[in-house]
Amino acid sequence: MKNVKRILAIIGILLLVSLYVITLVLALTDDPHTMSAFRASLYCTFLVPVLLWTYTFIYKLLKNNYGKHPSEEDKKAGE
Repeated sequence: MKNVKRILAIIGILLLVSLYVITLVLALTDDPHTMSAFRASLYCTFLVPVLLWTYTFIYKLLKNNYGKHPSEEDKKAGE
């Protein structure tokens, strides 16, 4: 599981770095269609980290609520 998390983290970092580079390149080019692509890249630069954080937050909530084994709940109830 640690390797999967590490690989997903590296993919996320590469995605964010590529978005930053694309945003910079689009900001420096002079083309009529560049402005819409620049807006989309800038939007994704903010949207991707927020979505990644949201997905991990929801995953942790669901894992804590539904990932428990029934015998663990019985032990806690017996204490």
